[in-house]
Amino acid sequence: MSTQDALLKQVSITATDQNLVARFELDGNVPDSGAYVVGLVAANEDYSNQRRLGIEFMNGEAISFFSFNHALSAEENYDIKGVEHSGNVITGSFPASAIQGLPKGHLMTAFSEADGRDFQSGVPVKEEFHES
Repeated sequence: MSTQDALLKQVSITATDQNLVARFELDGNVPDSGAYVVGLVAANEDYSNQRRLGIEFMNGEAISFFSFNHALSAEENYDIKGVEHSGNVITGSFPASAIQGLPKGHLMTAFSEADGRDFQSGVPVKEEFHES
């Protein structure tokens, strides 16, 4: 995999009381070989309370859609139907409960991993919230 093919270009989320829809735009396409993960890290200001939300691909196909609560050391897996990807755009519709317990003023950044190695981290996320 050429690492330049999968750089996160822009990440945004739209949140309601029910869902957190993350949109990842790449400078290229989802790699068609190897493992590739995109996701979000949401945390309180001192990072003592974190959630990691991710979408994992293997050989270009989405295989895992999950969130991990660091405080509870608990992972929750979601139906892969909540993931869509086409060309350079990946969209995941996470339940809002994935970040439950974090304060309204939480921090959020995006990351990517390629073949088990950190690829990008601290990518800015544009957040938009809607009352439902």
